[in-house]
Amino acid sequence: MLSKREMASYGLGAVGKDMVYMFSASYILYYYQDILGVSAIAMGMILMAARVFDAFNDPVMGVIVAKTRTRFGKFRPWLFVGTALNAIVLYLMFAAPPALDGGGLVAYAAVTYILWGVTYTMMDIPYWSMIPAFTQGGKERENLSTLARSCAGIGSALVTVITMQCVYFFGNGNERTGFKWFAMILSVLFLYSF
Repeated sequence: MLSKREMASYGLGAVGKDMVYMFSASYILYYYQDILGVSAIAMGMILMAARVFDAFNDPVMGVIVAKTRTRFGKFRPWLFVGTALNAIVLYLMFAAPPALDGGGLVAYAAVTYILWGVTYTMMDIPYWSMIPAFTQGGKERENLSTLARSCAGIGSALVTVITMQCVYFFGNGNERTGFKWFAMILSVLFLYSF
């Protein structure tokens, strides 16, 4: 039986995980199109390519996690590595070098967004796969799943409400700078949630 502390810790991970996910999902187009000037066609192609890649990446990651055998277990190494790498890539995704433009900026957006998806999958697949591994089934599994989904919803809602206020605050009116600083702060909070 899981303790209340273990359940709360698992829920806290869902808050951080979904804050990062919602930040990326909601603001990546705005950042690259409206702030940096990447064309909608280029961004549409990047996002489509990433989704097609995910169709293969997610099942492969599931197999990798299932076959992982370490002294730390099968989930913990991927949670640690995936979370650390995802936090770094999240920051890089919203910190495009000012010297980039045109094709260089499109390439930067494509590489960082696809890497973000890969590193998010490295952490997300083992996160949700842990539930059956450390619950005894039935009611306990349902309770933990419900708690985690509720906490994930809180994380999504929280980042949706505060992002633009934080971007303006940290950027002093400069959205490009504000996104960079907010992405860094969110990345650090994400690391601490795990």
